[in-house]
Amino acid sequence: MSPSLIVLAAGLGSRFGSSKQLEPLDGLNKTIMELSILDAHLAGVEHCILVINQAIKADVERLVLPRLPKGISVDLAVQSITDVPKQFAGLAQARTKPWGTGQALLAAKPFFKEKAIVITADDFYGRHAFKQLVSHIAQSDDWSMLAYPITHTLSQSGGVNRGLCQVDQFGYLERVTECLNITQTPLGLVGELPEGSGGQPVNVDQTALASMTIWGIDSLLMERLADNFSHFLSYYDSAVGGEFFLPDQIQLVIDKKLKQVRVLTAQDSWLGITYRSDLAQVSAQLQKLYKNIKE
Repeated sequence: MSPSLIVLAAGLGSRFGSSKQLEPLDGLNKTIMELSILDAHLAGVEHCILVINQAIKADVERLVLPRLPKGISVDLAVQSITDVPKQFAGLAQARTKPWGTGQALLAAKPFFKEKAIVITADDFYGRHAFKQLVSHIAQSDDWSMLAYPITHTLSQSGGVNRGLCQVDQFGYLERVTECLNITQTPLGLVGELPEGSGGQPVNVDQTALASMTIWGIDSLLMERLADNFSHFLSYYDSAVGGEFFLPDQIQLVIDKKLKQVRVLTAQDSWLGITYRSDLAQVSAQLQKLYKNIKE
């Protein structure tokens, strides 16, 4: 069985100014997530789960679904603030935004099969990304992550925040360490440690690999997410404002030695949209890649 594709598309797009997961690319009349779904389908994926918020559900059904490849089945999973165990309903009433990427993936659980590739809707991973992950998933029960050379993820507009991968001698992920405001300088790459770590400037290896939220997983992660979300709601005083992050949950699985995560090096450059000003440049680059795309 080929893996499913899970697209995390429930973000609110506050910095973009609207629902960027629905923003069509100039000249292509398709969103970034539609291109990812197309590429995944070409790599052998036949089932997709779109995790969305209720506000965009009607537009996804009206605009996006009719443009997807005919050979792929699609389920819509809605991430909701109120989708918590009954004993935590009070916390949900006080919450003003969804609980984070961990809960977003958990929303896909009713439609989950055996294995899946997880991506975010506003990141473009490249035409080879899904071939690499589908191939690995077919050959191994290890989880996987596609990591990008840090130099392929920089921005001409300014510094970027990236999760830098620590990989052991056998090619397995040890952890992802956050590094902020990474920029190319005449002396090399320079970033900053997070504020809680002192905010000190650090040199970043030009050969470092960055995590861009593209994973190969199986049903074990869904089981762990369900258990750990309840734990998160039970024991963290900041739960109403805190985030249940997917990378943190994967790290817990690694630390407990329940699964290994094989790190695959991406063959393509990553593209992403954070601000509306990013849209024109990304659209121009993707028009070149998909100039022969058929409506």
